[in-house]
Amino acid sequence: MKNKFLVIYNDLVEEIQRGSIHPGDTLPSEHELSSRFSTSRETIRKALNLLAQNGYIQKVRGKGSVVLDHGKFEFPVSGLTSFKELSNQLGKDFRTFVHNLTLRQADGLIGEQLNCSQDHKLWKIIRAREINGEKIILDKDYIREDMVPGLTSEIAEDSIYEYIENELGLTISFAKKEIVVEPVTEEDRNYLDLKGHEQVVVIRSHVYLADATLFQFTESRHRPDKFQFVDFARRSKS
Repeated sequence: MKNKFLVIYNDLVEEIQRGSIHPGDTLPSEHELSSRFSTSRETIRKALNLLAQNGYIQKVRGKGSVVLDHGKFEFPVSGLTSFKELSNQLGKDFRTFVHNLTLRQADGLIGEQLNCSQDHKLWKIIRAREINGEKIILDKDYIREDMVPGLTSEIAEDSIYEYIENELGLTISFAKKEIVVEPVTEEDRNYLDLKGHEQVVVIRSHVYLADATLFQFTESRHRPDKFQFVDFARRSKS
């Protein structure tokens, strides 16, 4: 059969995604798989190589092909990507629930985070993010109203960044981020499907426009079993 290795690859992927094969399990040997699928070991090797390339298995010397946890979503730490853009890249079903959209004075700690005087007003937006039927991200955003006027629940449910760039004509440029692990809060329990987890991964971001104006402070709280936080690093030589 032409491209039989693709058929074998798809069969094994389906078993992994269905849970018949669990993360940490070792796949049968090449000999056993070639017998099962009535094909050559070279064809099996092609299927296994494709599984490794796509992050389903890791070949471990002396152990074989170990199944990796493919249920986690890659979250690009160094990127500045909206939830809508990330979900479209992942190809997953997603939905945003807006629990709070209010204007507040830029006082206290939040005002300090945005370097604002008390005369400024800030949008406070609390949104739960659902992927594949589970609420696994809680986003708490504070945005300067003088720079981003006219926010609505409909905009917050769709994409605030899309509104800022396409409707207001502003350019979002860069962010400074901090990543920590913290105990869950009552707010997390109210808005997220925690499935027994007692900690969340928190990314706090200060986001700037192209003219280096700080306009947004975000606290994004993630269920830890659903994400792997990735970055690309290049060694520089002095």
